[in-house]
Amino acid sequence: MLIVTSNDIPGHRIDAVFGEVMGLTVRSRDITAQVMAGFRSLGGGEVLEMTRALYESRQQVMARMVEEAEQRGANAIIAMRYDTSAIGTNWTEICAYGTAVFAIPLAPNEPGATGQSIYLTSSSGAAGQLKP
Repeated sequence: MLIVTSNDIPGHRIDAVFGEVMGLTVRSRDITAQVMAGFRSLGGGEVLEMTRALYESRQQVMARMVEEAEQRGANAIIAMRYDTSAIGTNWTEICAYGTAVFAIPLAPNEPGATGQSIYLTSSSGAAGQLKP
């Protein structure tokens, strides 16, 4: 699944738009991680426990968004964004969202073709299309 933050994919034609897709999770703050993070923040630098928790949460919401896009028949997501917000003092909402589309790489003779799209449409490329 190709995921981009731009509103289009250079070298590709958007053939179908399936609408907004998203992945969402709400996480409670782990008291042990908070205590460790509190100690670590006294010395400055990266708070590894919180970094790990946020990284895992983002991976989870991305997977959920991709699953929803695949169920709709999409092979790409454009205009992808993350959003986070605090719910009270103990919970954090993490959301990934974007627009599910079906994107077709442009062939060498089509205006706007790029090196990547030409490769994808060649016999050595990915059978002429992004895989759904």
